[in-house]
Amino acid sequence: MRVAMRARKHITCRPAVWLAALVAVACGWHGLAWPHEIRPAVVDVAVDEQRYEIVIAANLEALIAGVSPVHRDTDESPRAREYNRLRALAPGELEREAIRFVPSLLGGVRVEFDGEPARPRVASVSVPPVGDVGISRISRIRLEGETPAGAATFRWRYAPEFGSSVLRVRRAGDAEVLATWLKDGQASDPVPLRGALAAPGRVDLAGQYLALGFTHILPKGLDHILFVLGLFLLSARVRPLLIQVTAFTVAHSITLALGIYGVVSLPPAIVEPLIAASIVYVAVENLVTTRLHAWRPVVVFGFGLLHGMGFAGVLHEVGLPRSEFVTGLVAFNVGVELGQLAVIALACALAVFWRRDRAGYRARVVIPASALIAAVGLYWTVERAIG
Repeated sequence: MRVAMRARKHITCRPAVWLAALVAVACGWHGLAWPHEIRPAVVDVAVDEQRYEIVIAANLEALIAGVSPVHRDTDESPRAREYNRLRALAPGELEREAIRFVPSLLGGVRVEFDGEPARPRVASVSVPPVGDVGISRISRIRLEGETPAGAATFRWRYAPEFGSSVLRVRRAGDAEVLATWLKDGQASDPVPLRGALAAPGRVDLAGQYLALGFTHILPKGLDHILFVLGLFLLSARVRPLLIQVTAFTVAHSITLALGIYGVVSLPPAIVEPLIAASIVYVAVENLVTTRLHAWRPVVVFGFGLLHGMGFAGVLHEVGLPRSEFVTGLVAFNVGVELGQLAVIALACALAVFWRRDRAGYRARVVIPASALIAAVGLYWTVERAIG
Protein backbone atom coordinates (compact mmCIF):
# COMPACT_ATOMS: atom_id res chain seq x y z
CA MET A 1 0.00 0.00 0.00
CA ARG A 2 2.82 2.38 0.92
CA VAL A 3 4.55 1.68 -2.39
CA ALA A 4 1.32 2.34 -4.29
CA MET A 5 0.80 5.66 -2.50
CA ARG A 6 4.34 6.72 -3.34
CA ALA A 7 3.82 5.81 -6.97
CA ARG A 8 0.61 7.83 -7.11
CA LYS A 9 2.28 10.84 -5.54
CA HIS A 10 5.06 10.66 -8.11
CA ILE A 11 2.59 10.56 -10.99
CA THR A 12 0.37 13.43 -9.80
CA CYS A 13 3.38 15.72 -9.26
CA ARG A 14 4.56 15.15 -12.79
CA PRO A 15 2.33 17.79 -14.50
CA ALA A 16 3.86 20.58 -12.41
CA VAL A 17 7.34 19.35 -13.32
CA TRP A 18 6.39 19.27 -17.00
CA LEU A 19 4.96 22.77 -16.81
CA ALA A 20 8.03 24.09 -15.02
CA ALA A 21 10.27 22.48 -17.62
CA LEU A 22 8.16 23.90 -20.45
CA VAL A 23 8.37 27.47 -19.11
CA ALA A 24 12.06 27.09 -18.31
CA VAL A 25 12.82 25.87 -21.84
CA ALA A 26 10.80 28.73 -23.28
CA CYS A 27 12.68 31.22 -21.11
CA GLY A 28 15.99 29.72 -22.08
CA TRP A 29 15.02 29.80 -25.76
CA HIS A 30 14.32 33.51 -25.49
CA GLY A 31 17.38 34.00 -23.35
CA LEU A 32 15.33 35.83 -20.71
CA ALA A 33 16.68 38.88 -22.49
CA TRP A 34 14.20 41.04 -24.32
CA PRO A 35 16.84 43.78 -24.85
CA HIS A 36 18.95 41.43 -27.02
CA GLU A 37 16.09 40.81 -29.46
CA ILE A 38 17.04 41.11 -33.14
CA ARG A 39 14.54 43.52 -34.67
CA PRO A 40 13.95 44.17 -38.40
CA ALA A 41 15.87 46.97 -40.07
CA VAL A 42 13.85 50.06 -40.93
CA VAL A 43 14.77 51.32 -44.41
CA ASP A 44 13.70 54.87 -45.33
CA VAL A 45 14.00 55.76 -49.02
CA ALA A 46 13.67 59.27 -50.45
CA VAL A 47 13.78 59.29 -54.23
CA ASP A 48 13.21 61.79 -57.03
CA GLU A 49 14.19 62.04 -60.71
CA GLN A 50 17.77 63.11 -59.97
CA ARG A 51 18.93 61.22 -56.88
CA TYR A 52 17.98 58.82 -54.12
CA GLU A 53 18.87 58.47 -50.46
CA ILE A 54 18.47 55.32 -48.37
CA VAL A 55 18.79 55.39 -44.56
CA ILE A 56 19.05 51.95 -42.93
CA ALA A 57 18.31 51.95 -39.20
CA ALA A 58 19.67 48.63 -38.00
CA ASN A 59 21.62 46.76 -35.35
CA LEU A 60 25.02 47.37 -36.95
CA GLU A 61 26.86 45.16 -34.45
CA ALA A 62 24.68 42.16 -35.38
CA LEU A 63 25.35 42.75 -39.09
CA ILE A 64 29.11 43.03 -38.63
CA ALA A 65 29.32 40.07 -36.26
CA GLY A 66 27.24 37.91 -38.58
CA VAL A 67 24.55 37.14 -36.01
CA SER A 68 21.98 35.15 -37.97
CA PRO A 69 18.37 36.42 -37.96
CA VAL A 70 17.23 32.86 -37.22
CA HIS A 71 18.20 33.62 -33.62
CA ARG A 72 15.56 35.49 -31.63
CA ASP A 73 18.26 36.69 -29.26
CA THR A 74 21.88 37.67 -29.91
CA ASP A 75 23.04 35.53 -26.98
CA GLU A 76 21.82 32.42 -28.82
CA SER A 77 24.28 32.97 -31.67
CA PRO A 78 27.72 31.32 -31.78
CA ARG A 79 28.87 34.83 -32.73
CA ALA A 80 27.56 36.28 -29.45
CA ARG A 81 31.04 37.01 -28.06
CA GLU A 82 31.99 39.07 -31.12
CA TYR A 83 28.62 40.84 -30.99
CA ASN A 84 29.15 41.74 -27.32
CA ARG A 85 32.64 43.07 -28.11
CA LEU A 86 31.26 45.31 -30.83
CA ARG A 87 28.35 46.38 -28.64
CA ALA A 88 30.79 47.82 -26.09
CA LEU A 89 32.72 49.92 -28.66
CA ALA A 90 32.50 53.70 -28.61
CA PRO A 91 30.80 55.30 -31.65
CA GLY A 92 34.07 56.21 -33.39
CA GLU A 93 35.49 52.70 -32.97
CA LEU A 94 32.33 51.04 -34.28
CA GLU A 95 32.26 53.43 -37.25
CA ARG A 96 35.78 52.27 -38.17
CA GLU A 97 34.57 48.65 -37.95
CA ALA A 98 31.62 49.65 -40.16
CA ILE A 99 33.94 51.08 -42.82
CA ARG A 100 35.65 47.70 -43.09
CA PHE A 101 32.21 46.07 -43.32
CA VAL A 102 31.02 48.36 -46.16
CA PRO A 103 31.78 45.91 -49.04
CA SER A 104 29.73 43.18 -47.30
CA LEU A 105 26.92 45.63 -46.59
CA LEU A 106 26.74 46.79 -50.20
CA GLY A 107 26.88 43.18 -51.33
CA GLY A 108 23.88 42.40 -49.14
CA VAL A 109 21.53 45.08 -50.43
CA ARG A 110 20.09 45.33 -53.89
CA VAL A 111 18.78 48.59 -55.33
CA GLU A 112 17.12 48.43 -58.73
CA PHE A 113 15.71 50.94 -61.18
CA ASP A 114 13.58 49.40 -63.95
CA GLY A 115 14.97 46.00 -63.00
CA GLU A 116 18.60 47.05 -63.43
CA PRO A 117 20.90 47.11 -60.37
CA ALA A 118 22.19 50.44 -59.15
CA ARG A 119 25.38 51.02 -57.18
CA PRO A 120 24.71 53.09 -54.08
CA ARG A 121 27.62 54.43 -52.07
CA VAL A 122 27.86 54.81 -48.31
CA ALA A 123 27.55 58.51 -47.48
CA SER A 124 27.71 58.28 -43.69
CA VAL A 125 27.42 56.01 -40.67
CA SER A 126 25.85 57.36 -37.49
CA VAL A 127 26.37 55.37 -34.28
CA PRO A 128 24.73 56.33 -30.96
CA PRO A 129 26.70 56.35 -27.70
CA VAL A 130 27.29 53.00 -26.00
CA GLY A 131 24.62 53.46 -23.32
CA ASP A 132 23.30 50.24 -21.79
CA VAL A 133 25.26 47.39 -23.43
CA GLY A 134 22.36 45.04 -22.72
CA ILE A 135 20.11 46.94 -25.13
CA SER A 136 20.42 46.69 -28.90
CA ARG A 137 21.97 49.86 -30.34
CA ILE A 138 20.35 51.12 -33.53
CA SER A 139 22.77 52.82 -35.93
CA ARG A 140 21.97 54.59 -39.17
CA ILE A 141 23.75 53.88 -42.44
CA ARG A 142 23.04 56.42 -45.18
CA LEU A 143 23.39 55.32 -48.79
CA GLU A 144 23.02 57.62 -51.78
CA GLY A 145 23.22 57.61 -55.54
CA GLU A 146 21.92 59.11 -58.75
CA THR A 147 18.57 58.07 -60.19
CA PRO A 148 19.05 56.86 -63.79
CA ALA A 149 17.55 59.22 -66.36
CA GLY A 150 13.98 58.29 -67.24
CA ALA A 151 13.74 55.55 -64.61
CA ALA A 152 10.13 54.53 -63.96
CA THR A 153 10.38 52.11 -60.99
CA PHE A 154 12.44 51.51 -57.85
CA ARG A 155 12.94 48.20 -56.06
CA TRP A 156 14.67 47.13 -52.83
CA ARG A 157 15.97 43.87 -51.43
CA TYR A 158 17.76 43.14 -48.13
CA ALA A 159 19.89 40.00 -47.95
CA PRO A 160 18.29 37.03 -46.13
CA GLU A 161 21.34 36.77 -43.87
CA PHE A 162 20.64 40.35 -42.73
CA GLY A 163 17.08 39.50 -41.72
CA SER A 164 13.76 41.23 -42.33
CA SER A 165 13.32 44.87 -43.24
CA VAL A 166 10.56 47.45 -43.13
CA LEU A 167 10.72 49.49 -46.35
CA ARG A 168 9.29 53.03 -46.25
CA VAL A 169 9.43 54.90 -49.57
CA ARG A 170 8.71 58.60 -49.96
CA ARG A 171 8.75 60.14 -53.43
CA ALA A 172 9.38 63.83 -54.03
CA GLY A 173 6.20 65.82 -53.48
CA ASP A 174 4.29 62.95 -51.85
CA ALA A 175 2.72 63.36 -48.42
CA GLU A 176 2.14 59.61 -48.08
CA VAL A 177 4.82 57.03 -47.35
CA LEU A 178 4.50 53.60 -48.92
CA ALA A 179 5.39 51.10 -46.17
CA THR A 180 6.03 47.40 -46.74
CA TRP A 181 7.12 44.67 -44.35
CA LEU A 182 9.64 42.41 -46.15
CA LYS A 183 10.45 39.13 -44.44
CA ASP A 184 13.75 37.27 -44.64
CA GLY A 185 15.22 38.67 -47.85
CA GLN A 186 11.94 39.19 -49.70
CA ALA A 187 12.23 41.77 -52.52
CA SER A 188 9.81 44.68 -52.64
CA ASP A 189 7.36 45.14 -55.46
CA PRO A 190 8.49 47.77 -58.00
CA VAL A 191 7.59 51.23 -56.71
CA PRO A 192 6.55 53.64 -59.52
CA LEU A 193 8.52 56.89 -59.45
CA ARG A 194 5.69 58.81 -61.12
CA GLY A 195 1.92 58.60 -61.03
CA ALA A 196 -0.24 56.86 -58.46
CA LEU A 197 1.39 54.56 -55.92
CA ALA A 198 0.34 50.94 -56.19
CA ALA A 199 -0.44 50.38 -52.52
CA PRO A 200 -0.92 46.77 -51.35
CA GLY A 201 -4.46 45.46 -51.77
CA ARG A 202 -6.62 45.61 -48.68
CA VAL A 203 -6.78 41.81 -48.38
CA ASP A 204 -3.00 41.45 -48.76
CA LEU A 205 -2.35 44.22 -46.25
CA ALA A 206 -4.81 42.71 -43.76
CA GLY A 207 -3.07 39.35 -44.13
CA GLN A 208 0.34 40.94 -43.47
CA TYR A 209 -0.81 42.69 -40.30
CA LEU A 210 -2.80 39.67 -39.12
CA ALA A 211 0.38 37.57 -39.34
CA LEU A 212 2.42 40.33 -37.67
CA GLY A 213 -0.03 40.46 -34.74
CA PHE A 214 -0.16 36.67 -34.31
CA THR A 215 3.61 36.19 -34.45
CA HIS A 216 4.06 39.03 -31.97
CA ILE A 217 2.36 36.66 -29.49
CA LEU A 218 3.41 33.26 -30.86
CA PRO A 219 6.29 32.61 -30.90
CA LYS A 220 7.88 36.01 -30.15
CA GLY A 221 5.87 37.38 -27.24
CA LEU A 222 6.94 35.29 -24.27
CA ASP A 223 6.09 38.13 -21.86
CA HIS A 224 2.55 38.35 -23.25
CA ILE A 225 2.26 34.55 -23.21
CA LEU A 226 3.19 34.39 -19.52
CA PHE A 227 0.72 37.17 -18.71
CA VAL A 228 -2.13 35.30 -20.42
CA LEU A 229 -1.12 32.06 -18.67
CA GLY A 230 -1.21 33.97 -15.38
CA LEU A 231 -4.80 34.98 -16.11
CA PHE A 232 -5.67 31.39 -16.97
CA LEU A 233 -4.14 29.87 -13.85
CA LEU A 234 -6.37 31.75 -11.40
CA SER A 235 -9.32 29.78 -12.72
CA ALA A 236 -9.69 27.59 -15.78
CA ARG A 237 -13.47 28.13 -15.66
CA VAL A 238 -14.86 30.07 -18.61
CA ARG A 239 -16.57 32.98 -16.84
CA PRO A 240 -13.61 34.30 -14.73
CA LEU A 241 -11.25 33.81 -17.65
CA LEU A 242 -13.63 35.56 -20.07
CA ILE A 243 -14.00 38.56 -17.73
CA GLN A 244 -10.23 38.98 -17.43
CA VAL A 245 -9.43 38.44 -21.11
CA THR A 246 -12.20 40.86 -22.15
CA ALA A 247 -10.85 43.56 -19.81
CA PHE A 248 -7.34 42.99 -21.15
CA THR A 249 -8.46 43.02 -24.80
CA VAL A 250 -10.52 46.20 -24.51
CA ALA A 251 -7.69 47.99 -22.72
CA HIS A 252 -4.88 47.10 -25.09
CA SER A 253 -7.11 47.89 -28.08
CA ILE A 254 -7.60 51.43 -26.71
CA THR A 255 -3.92 52.23 -26.19
CA LEU A 256 -2.93 50.46 -29.39
CA ALA A 257 -5.17 52.81 -31.39
CA LEU A 258 -4.22 55.91 -29.36
CA GLY A 259 -0.54 55.02 -29.59
CA ILE A 260 -0.65 54.71 -33.38
CA TYR A 261 -2.43 58.08 -33.62
CA GLY A 262 0.25 59.58 -31.38
CA VAL A 263 -2.25 60.61 -28.69
CA VAL A 264 -0.60 58.46 -26.01
CA SER A 265 3.06 57.59 -25.96
CA LEU A 266 5.51 56.31 -23.36
CA PRO A 267 9.13 55.28 -24.04
CA PRO A 268 9.92 51.54 -24.06
CA ALA A 269 12.24 52.11 -21.08
CA ILE A 270 9.09 52.77 -19.01
CA VAL A 271 6.56 50.51 -20.73
CA GLU A 272 8.62 47.31 -20.86
CA PRO A 273 9.54 47.12 -17.14
CA LEU A 274 5.89 47.81 -16.27
CA ILE A 275 4.73 45.01 -18.58
CA ALA A 276 7.13 42.67 -16.78
CA ALA A 277 5.80 43.93 -13.43
CA SER A 278 2.25 43.13 -14.58
CA ILE A 279 3.30 39.51 -15.03
CA VAL A 280 4.65 39.46 -11.47
CA TYR A 281 1.44 40.92 -10.01
CA VAL A 282 -0.89 38.48 -11.76
CA ALA A 283 1.26 35.47 -10.84
CA VAL A 284 1.67 36.52 -7.19
CA GLU A 285 -2.07 37.13 -6.83
CA ASN A 286 -2.63 33.59 -8.05
CA LEU A 287 -0.59 32.44 -5.06
CA VAL A 288 -2.65 34.30 -2.45
CA THR A 289 -6.20 33.92 -3.74
CA THR A 290 -8.33 31.15 -5.22
CA ARG A 291 -11.11 33.21 -6.80
CA LEU A 292 -11.68 36.23 -9.01
CA HIS A 293 -12.07 39.34 -6.83
CA ALA A 294 -13.77 42.51 -8.08
CA TRP A 295 -10.51 44.41 -8.31
CA ARG A 296 -8.73 41.88 -10.51
CA PRO A 297 -10.45 42.81 -13.84
CA VAL A 298 -9.79 46.49 -13.06
CA VAL A 299 -6.10 45.81 -12.47
CA VAL A 300 -5.95 43.61 -15.59
CA PHE A 301 -7.55 46.47 -17.57
CA GLY A 302 -4.78 48.80 -16.36
CA PHE A 303 -2.11 46.32 -17.37
CA GLY A 304 -3.84 45.90 -20.73
CA LEU A 305 -3.30 49.61 -21.34
CA LEU A 306 0.44 49.06 -20.89
CA HIS A 307 0.53 46.04 -23.19
CA GLY A 308 -1.30 48.07 -25.85
CA MET A 309 1.51 50.64 -25.80
CA GLY A 310 3.97 47.82 -26.37
CA PHE A 311 1.94 46.63 -29.37
CA ALA A 312 1.81 50.21 -30.73
CA GLY A 313 5.61 50.30 -30.80
CA VAL A 314 5.61 47.35 -33.21
CA LEU A 315 3.22 49.09 -35.62
CA HIS A 316 5.23 52.30 -35.43
CA GLU A 317 8.27 50.37 -36.63
CA VAL A 318 6.43 48.86 -39.56
CA GLY A 319 4.94 52.20 -40.58
CA LEU A 320 1.18 51.61 -40.82
CA PRO A 321 -0.03 53.44 -43.97
CA ARG A 322 -2.50 56.25 -43.28
CA SER A 323 -4.72 55.25 -46.19
CA GLU A 324 -5.26 51.78 -44.67
CA PHE A 325 -4.97 52.73 -41.02
CA VAL A 326 -8.17 51.04 -39.87
CA THR A 327 -7.55 47.88 -41.91
CA GLY A 328 -4.01 47.43 -40.59
CA LEU A 329 -4.96 48.27 -37.01
CA VAL A 330 -7.93 45.90 -36.90
CA ALA A 331 -6.00 43.10 -38.62
CA PHE A 332 -3.05 43.45 -36.24
CA ASN A 333 -5.37 43.45 -33.24
CA VAL A 334 -7.20 40.37 -34.53
CA GLY A 335 -3.84 38.66 -34.99
CA VAL A 336 -2.91 39.47 -31.39
CA GLU A 337 -6.23 38.07 -30.16
CA LEU A 338 -5.81 34.89 -32.20
CA GLY A 339 -2.36 34.46 -30.69
CA GLN A 340 -3.76 34.89 -27.18
CA LEU A 341 -6.62 32.50 -27.89
CA ALA A 342 -4.11 29.93 -29.17
CA VAL A 343 -2.23 30.21 -25.86
CA ILE A 344 -5.48 29.79 -23.90
CA ALA A 345 -6.58 26.86 -26.07
CA LEU A 346 -3.29 25.06 -25.45
CA ALA A 347 -3.54 25.78 -21.72
CA CYS A 348 -7.12 24.47 -21.66
CA ALA A 349 -6.08 21.29 -23.46
CA LEU A 350 -3.33 20.69 -20.92
CA ALA A 351 -5.65 21.57 -18.02
CA VAL A 352 -8.11 18.86 -19.07
CA PHE A 353 -5.32 16.35 -18.54
CA TRP A 354 -3.85 17.94 -15.42
CA ARG A 355 -7.18 18.55 -13.67
CA ARG A 356 -8.01 14.87 -13.51
CA ASP A 357 -6.59 15.18 -10.03
CA ARG A 358 -8.85 18.12 -9.01
CA ALA A 359 -7.87 18.00 -5.35
CA GLY A 360 -4.20 18.48 -6.11
CA TYR A 361 -4.49 20.78 -9.15
CA ARG A 362 -3.87 24.01 -7.24
CA ALA A 363 -1.06 22.65 -5.08
CA ARG A 364 0.72 20.77 -7.83
CA VAL A 365 0.09 22.99 -10.89
CA VAL A 366 -1.27 26.48 -10.11
CA ILE A 367 1.10 27.35 -7.25
CA PRO A 368 4.40 26.10 -8.74
CA ALA A 369 3.55 27.45 -12.22
CA SER A 370 2.53 30.86 -10.82
CA ALA A 371 5.67 30.99 -8.68
CA LEU A 372 7.82 30.24 -11.71
CA ILE A 373 6.03 32.86 -13.83
CA ALA A 374 6.43 35.40 -11.01
CA ALA A 375 10.16 34.66 -10.82
CA VAL A 376 10.60 35.14 -14.56
CA GLY A 377 8.55 38.35 -14.47
CA LEU A 378 10.61 39.68 -11.55
CA TYR A 379 13.84 38.90 -13.40
CA TRP A 380 12.57 40.82 -16.44
CA THR A 381 11.37 43.74 -14.31
CA VAL A 382 14.81 44.21 -12.78
CA GLU A 383 16.64 43.59 -16.06
CA ARG A 384 14.50 46.02 -18.03
CA ALA A 385 14.62 48.66 -15.31
CA ILE A 386 18.39 48.69 -14.77
CA GLY A 387 19.60 47.08 -18.00
